[in-house]
Amino acid sequence: MTPLGGYLLVAALVFAIGLAGALTRRNAILVLIGIELMLNAANLNLIAFWRYGPHPEALTGMMFAVFSIAVAAAEAAVGLGLVISIYRHVHTTDLDEMNRMKG
Repeated sequence: MTPLGGYLLVAALVFAIGLAGALTRRNAILVLIGIELMLNAANLNLIAFWRYGPHPEALTGMMFAVFSIAVAAAEAAVGLGLVISIYRHVHTTDLDEMNRMKG
């Protein structure tokens, strides 16, 4: 059985990869992928702390994780909708070129 520290280490690595991807990429789609990786790392932490917590039979960590997955799905849908809308006007997904708010 894997100790809690193993799960936390994997979650920290996934979060770091997502943060690096969200901060260094120029493409809007890749930034959204980085944000999704960070949310998945948070879900892994929720599940790990629920499993190794004092009351794993309560399923509170599982409910928080499912709620977080639903929020992540809504965030992805809204984010992709915004990217498509901006692409139709600017004809690029480069974030440096999307810095103006003209119509």
